[in-house]
Amino acid sequence: MDQPTIVAAAAALFLMVGGALLTPIDRWYADLRKPAWNPPNWAFGPAWTVILCLWGWSAVLAWRGAGDADGQRTVLLLYGVNAVAHFLWSPLFFRLRHPDWALAEVVFLWLSLLALLVFIRPFSVVATWLIVPYFVWVSFAACLNAAIVRLNRPFA
Repeated sequence: MDQPTIVAAAAALFLMVGGALLTPIDRWYADLRKPAWNPPNWAFGPAWTVILCLWGWSAVLAWRGAGDADGQRTVLLLYGVNAVAHFLWSPLFFRLRHPDWALAEVVFLWLSLLALLVFIRPFSVVATWLIVPYFVWVSFAACLNAAIVRLNRPFA
């Protein structure tokens, strides 16, 4: 296995494990009012596992397609910004119990995905398509987050 594949797999694994550890499904979460279209709790783990595996694969394809050091720096920056935005959402929502703050942060996560879709396309069309499920899921999650905020505000 080459270095970009190892780094991408480690980053995806870090985001999966970190996300799981920062997402307690406790009484507070269970007591939140949620819309009828809220997926069952068990669906989130498999969804994020598939999405982050596709994200890692996408990163490797974009890196390989970048061709030169400038392109590779762009790939690292885009995926790095996205990873940070991804990692921040769970502690805001679950640990700090502020879905309202998480709703503000999900805008940055969504924008980081939009940037990936736009700027990695010249490096790899396949890498771009591998990000689409993540973009769709985060768009759905943002709507769900907004509904939870609307149904449960204010947050202390």
